[in-house]
Amino acid sequence: MNKMNPSVDGFLRKQKAWQEELKALRGIILDSELIEEVKWRVPCYTFNKKNVLFIGAFKDAAVLSFVKGVLLKDAKKLLIQQTENSQSVRIIRFTSVEEIGKLEKVLKAYINEAVAVEKAGLKVKMKSTAEFAMPDEFQARLDESTPLEESFTALTPGRQRAYLLHFAGAKQSKTRAARVDKWV
Repeated sequence: MNKMNPSVDGFLRKQKAWQEELKALRGIILDSELIEEVKWRVPCYTFNKKNVLFIGAFKDAAVLSFVKGVLLKDAKKLLIQQTENSQSVRIIRFTSVEEIGKLEKVLKAYINEAVAVEKAGLKVKMKSTAEFAMPDEFQARLDESTPLEESFTALTPGRQRAYLLHFAGAKQSKTRAARVDKWV
């Protein structure tokens, strides 16, 4: 069993919901090769300083997140793509300690597979920024302003995607245009 990180103890103490479920997940994970850390204020489990797993609590469930979950075989069909824009991460939701206990062997297999993916150095092929939808409202602004287009192009691909997703996330054209105006 790996050494427990005291910062994770603090995280768990602060959890009002799903505390026992998170403790159960932690126990299973600590029985692997992963190192327990805290990143972005949540428990993160790493291999050779690479993020492999996270645990956390949502309103409706405790969650085990596999950073490169899309590369796992998922023989039991447990992994969920949390949002349509999630390219790599896959999660498993839990609503009871009993559910976690029943799946302990399967979870250990998934965790070991995630470690093997990291050991093998496998990478997730991410969509390029050009593959994301360009909202008409933003394209019109880019077409009329060369400095804006240059500024947008100078952003990192991740920043570009974040803006495109934010702009495109609005259902109405009026709201998309307002978002573009605000961030231009």
